[in-house]
Amino acid sequence: MNALGQPIRSPGAWKGPDIDWTQHGLHVLNDAELQEIDDALQHLLSLGDLDFPAITRETFPLRTVGALMASLPERLRTGCGFLMLRGLPRERYSDDDMARIYFGLGAYIGTPMTQSYLGDLLGHVVNVSDFEPKSRGYRKGGGQLMHTDSCDIIGLMCLRTAISGGASRISSALTVHNHLLEHHPESLEILRRGLHLKRTDEDGRRATRTYSEAPVPFFTQHGEEITCYLPTGYARLAEKSGARPFSQAESDALYHARKAAASEENYLDMGFKEGDIQFLNNRMMVHGRTDYEDHQELGKRRHLLRMWLRVASWPAMPAEQVFHTDEDMRLWSTSRRPLMELPSNHDRDLLAGVAGAMVE
Repeated sequence: MNALGQPIRSPGAWKGPDIDWTQHGLHVLNDAELQEIDDALQHLLSLGDLDFPAITRETFPLRTVGALMASLPERLRTGCGFLMLRGLPRERYSDDDMARIYFGLGAYIGTPMTQSYLGDLLGHVVNVSDFEPKSRGYRKGGGQLMHTDSCDIIGLMCLRTAISGGASRISSALTVHNHLLEHHPESLEILRRGLHLKRTDEDGRRATRTYSEAPVPFFTQHGEEITCYLPTGYARLAEKSGARPFSQAESDALYHARKAAASEENYLDMGFKEGDIQFLNNRMMVHGRTDYEDHQELGKRRHLLRMWLRVASWPAMPAEQVFHTDEDMRLWSTSRRPLMELPSNHDRDLLAGVAGAMVE
C-alpha cells in the first residue's frame, strides 16, 4: 500500500519525459462515435433551447460514447490521471453547439460545479483582462503557473488555439510528493500540515469568506486514499496579502512545490488542437499552460471551455482540503443567468458591458 512520506509508486506517479501520452492518454473518436455524438446533439436541439442544467443523459442520449465517458472516473483514478479526447470535427459545429456537446459528455462523468462569483457552470478560459481587470487567472492571458483546481475532474475543451504557444502543461502531484520527499522532506511535512489560502477579492466577497479558516493541507491520506490538492495560486495570494504571514519555511515549501511541478524532469506538454477535450484527475494532477501569442479580436482569441465535475462514486474530498464549499458555490450560483455560458452570449455580454461603460 502506498503511504504519504514514503515513495509512491503507481501509474499516476509518472514523469513527463518517460511517458508517451498518445499511447497512455489519447482516445481518437471513430466515425461511429462521432455520428452518435451528432445524433445526441440533434436530439437535444429538437427539445428547444435548453439551459445547461437541463443537458442530461436523458436529453443528450449516448450509448458507446456514454459508456466511455462513464468509465472515465475509474480510468482517471487508477491510471495515469489524464485523457485527451480527439477527433470532434470543429468546422462542423458552432461555438455554442460545441459547448452543448461538451456539457452533454460531462453529464456521463459527474455533476458540474460552479466555478466563480460569475456563477459559471462552464468557465471561459480566454484572455478578457481588458474587459475585466479583476479577472481570475483562467480569464487572463499568457502562461499560467502549475496548480490544481477545486473539483474531482477538470475538463478543458479547445474552441480556438492561439497564434502560437498555449500548450497544456501537466505534472503528476504524486511525483511532486516523491520529489519533495527526496529533496525537501521538511517542505513536504509543512505541506502535509497545510498553508493558508486566499481567494480573489471578487470571489471572496460573494462567498462565505476570503481566507481559509485554517491551513489547508496539500497532501492527505485517509485509509488507502491519497488526495493531493496543490492550490499554489491561492497560497501565493495569502502569502502576498500579508494578512496570513508565512514563515520562511512555509514560503520555501510553496516554492519547492511549484518548482517541482514545473520542472522539465517532471512535466508533460500536451498541444491542444481545436475540438480537443482534455480530462484530468484533479486529485493527483497539477496543470498550467505555456505562454502564448494571441489574437487581438475577442472572437479569434485562444478560447477553452472549462468544466469542474464532482464524481459521486469517489470518496468525498477530505473536509480539511475543501476550500470552495457547497455553500460558497451556492452563493456564487445566485449570479448565474440562463444560457450565460453559451460562447455567443459570453462574448455579447462582454462587448455590451464595454459599450455600456462608454455611454456612461
